[in-house]
Amino acid sequence: MAYQQSRGGFRPRTNSGDGRSGGSRPSFGGGNGGGRPSFNRGRSGGSRGPVKKFIHPSKFINQATPKAEEVAYVPVNKFIDFPFGSQLHHNIAKKGYELPSSIQDQAIPHIIEGKDVIGIANTGTGKTAAFLLPIIERQTGISLRPSVLIIAPTRELAQQIDEQFREFSYGLNLYSALVVGGMPADRQIRDLRRRPHFIIGTPGRLKDLMNRRHINLENINTLVLDEADRMLDMGFLPDIRAIVSEMPSERQTLLFSATITPEITTIINNFSHDPVTVSVRTRETNEHIEQDVIEARDKAHKLELLTDMLRDTDQYDKVLVFGETKFGVQRLSDHLDNSGISSIAIHGNKNQSQRARALKRFKDGQVRVMVATDVAARGLDIPNVSHVINFDTPQTYDDYIHRIGRTGRGGASGRAHTFIESRR
Repeated sequence: MAYQQSRGGFRPRTNSGDGRSGGSRPSFGGGNGGGRPSFNRGRSGGSRGPVKKFIHPSKFINQATPKAEEVAYVPVNKFIDFPFGSQLHHNIAKKGYELPSSIQDQAIPHIIEGKDVIGIANTGTGKTAAFLLPIIERQTGISLRPSVLIIAPTRELAQQIDEQFREFSYGLNLYSALVVGGMPADRQIRDLRRRPHFIIGTPGRLKDLMNRRHINLENINTLVLDEADRMLDMGFLPDIRAIVSEMPSERQTLLFSATITPEITTIINNFSHDPVTVSVRTRETNEHIEQDVIEARDKAHKLELLTDMLRDTDQYDKVLVFGETKFGVQRLSDHLDNSGISSIAIHGNKNQSQRARALKRFKDGQVRVMVATDVAARGLDIPNVSHVINFDTPQTYDDYIHRIGRTGRGGASGRAHTFIESRR
């Protein structure tokens, strides 16, 4: 089916009736197409989620403008200037690191000195290395363990941190345990019994294994809260408070966040002591992303339009589709597969290994389409996404900005389409 662009977005050139092909169709996604208030019905037990905020369709439309050139940051240091041991310097050079990013250049010296640090930086600026490298240097030779706890909001981000830790700590006799939900707890308990130097995990599983007496934090000398703003958004503050209450008050605390909110300020005041603030955040804008709406009469019509669009393999090269509920996302992915469009789904019902395999297939180009919920897509850095399609409108406009920011990365062009209810 062909599409034509109008002031209201894309509409099919031919009228195909009401889009139904007979019989009842399954419900795809969890919300209506127009961003009007609705409830998330995809949770177990039929419980209702938060009311969806109305977003005027005009906010989903933007004529892309060229991305403004950013002034290149000139670091004060080189990686070889930092007082790291020879093996750590070797591991850094092996990854091809020569000049630090702004957050690395400015935060590493303070962390090496043992100060508490508040790092305000955009996603994708190299903050993981900014805290891992000086911590690895400071923990070499520490006998009491575990001595470092790193808390991240999602399994994927915790796994990425653990992978980078293993690369940077090669040959240094430092070990980690990855403690996250969606993976077998028995294996994590075995890893914890080996007394790793670093524990890297998500709040829920960390608290669970603490309550079951498998984690002892009495020797922790360094705490890292990564993407603290997202952890608060996801409701993890009570778990974090419970975890931190089991640690020594004399410790180094490093908090990284994209924003400073009153809630973040409260955490800083409660968890850290006389911190140094390093702010390298730049204003994020999605003005360089071409954004438009697609009008659909109902869910069946919306599904028909999406399927026809994704059959255009030349234009829709690598597509991230967002749905509202984990059940709707899985059904949508299954429908696309059955329609001859290779896709994978990533949502909360997938365990860690399933999510990791799905993400790898999408990154490697084995499938063109990934269908995801907002929570599952948090913290993911996926290169070369050509399109973001909002099959279901997001809960808030901030969620919309986060979604479409998955395309147009690294100076590349990007497009975003959002389905809305037909206004005619």
